[in-house]
Amino acid sequence: MSTYSPDTKTISLEEYGITSTDINYQLSPSELHKITLDKGMGKEASSGALAINTGEFTGRSPMDRFIVKDDVTADKVWWGDINIPFAPDKFDALYDKVIDYLNEKELYVRDAYACADKDYKLNIRVINEYPWSNMFAYNMFLRPTVEELNGFNPEWTVVNAPGFMADPEVDGTRQHNFAILNFTRKIALIGGTGYTGEIKKGIFSALNFILPVYKGTLPMHCSANVGKDGDTAIFFGLSGTGKTTLSADPNRKLIGDDEHGWTNENSVFNFEGGCYAKVINLSAENEPEIFGAIKKGAILENIVMDDKGAVDFADTSITQNTRVSYPIYNIENIQEPSIGTNPKNIFFLTADAFGVLPPISKLTPAQAAYHFISGYTAKVAGTEAGVVEPVPSFSACFGAPFMPLHPTKYAEMLSTKMQEAGVNVWLVNTGWTGGPYGVGTRMKLKYTRAMINAVLNGDLGLYSYDKYHIHSVFGVAQPRECPGVPTEVLSPRTTWNNDEEYYKTAFKLSNAFRENFKKFEAYANEEIRRGGPQRYAF
Repeated sequence: MSTYSPDTKTISLEEYGITSTDINYQLSPSELHKITLDKGMGKEASSGALAINTGEFTGRSPMDRFIVKDDVTADKVWWGDINIPFAPDKFDALYDKVIDYLNEKELYVRDAYACADKDYKLNIRVINEYPWSNMFAYNMFLRPTVEELNGFNPEWTVVNAPGFMADPEVDGTRQHNFAILNFTRKIALIGGTGYTGEIKKGIFSALNFILPVYKGTLPMHCSANVGKDGDTAIFFGLSGTGKTTLSADPNRKLIGDDEHGWTNENSVFNFEGGCYAKVINLSAENEPEIFGAIKKGAILENIVMDDKGAVDFADTSITQNTRVSYPIYNIENIQEPSIGTNPKNIFFLTADAFGVLPPISKLTPAQAAYHFISGYTAKVAGTEAGVVEPVPSFSACFGAPFMPLHPTKYAEMLSTKMQEAGVNVWLVNTGWTGGPYGVGTRMKLKYTRAMINAVLNGDLGLYSYDKYHIHSVFGVAQPRECPGVPTEVLSPRTTWNNDEEYYKTAFKLSNAFRENFKKFEAYANEEIRRGGPQRYAF
């Protein structure tokens, strides 16, 4: 256990094998901001935010994420291309090499925790090679009080060494970068990459194992907010579908934008203490809450700015995955603590680049389970090498890269909780309308917000044949009218003005759904299997 003194700002790390005495403990964001500037590792934007470049990697590297296969994990983890096994002896040897490397460095150490609900609190120690990585940890994890730091006992440790390069032939990695979880030693070991998202996603992945296996609690890759009457809404979705944008609502209090747990005690709690938002094409007009959060204490990643510090949010010359991290208190309208009650509405967000899914539709329980297991969105041309037209992208539970257990385990837990809470589930297409990517246009944010608000206000009402139309390919119920949304927008077929091309594309996507679901059919009952599209194209 540690004894914290704000004056000394140092700590012993001998229990980790670290003997370096050049250790900075629990520095403030402003101190880390200044150190980053002084070391020439970043620049200050005109907003006061710190701008850094994460180097070679500007996003996660899923094929270089491993889990140590041992007595704890061998029979529980869903092994495969997502959860790649790593030998315990290889981990121990690599860990020792990383520690030897860090012993020659100035280090930045932070004690923090995850899970806003104190019954699920996970104490974390983060050991960083770079000051801005430690500032990211301040932003993204929950921040202990001075009293909580006295006697702080970390359960998990993140060891983060971006400058260390592994030797694949010796160390057992795929290439020089790696992110490895060891559930026996309770260590997330990250090296060879400066992308900060690996730090938070390492702990998220750990919780996705710990909570369902040991706590009976459902972990979720989602955002959440709460209304004035205490009604909680949850937004599932993959990157770029609008989780952060749609949960940052001036009329509702933000619980969190990315990672949550749903307990058996009928509560939803945030894992994190901050937000990590995409900033591509960000504007004060469309996303005022996020835009306003970019100030002193925030970290901008891989953006382009001019000599005066003005950021060009449309410039993707470094990456399309430009990001900002900030402590949640940079958003004015937040729920404190970050906990809500059972949700009344759940939204599955998808950016359908084929432009055939309705902008909003209501799902039956079977359809909800099917779409949750599928986790659909789409890649558009230019996002990856070789992608020249829309490509279906499926990520089970809207977060497969972070799910150590079989997806059906999470789906079963979600289905049970939805039925017990009587939740309404909605599929929301934040992608294209009037045609596929390159032909149609992106759904207007104001329309998506209007549809979300109509659900939350009760304006869409209960399902009935006169108010809803059943989609002929996907079988979902799409409303005929919605306040603030032109009627023709609610029907994707109408926006195309070409029925033959619409149905041809719709069947193409439905076939992709069915093909993807084949690997889950043995684990899903007949009702869930019938929750998907029922017709093949001929």
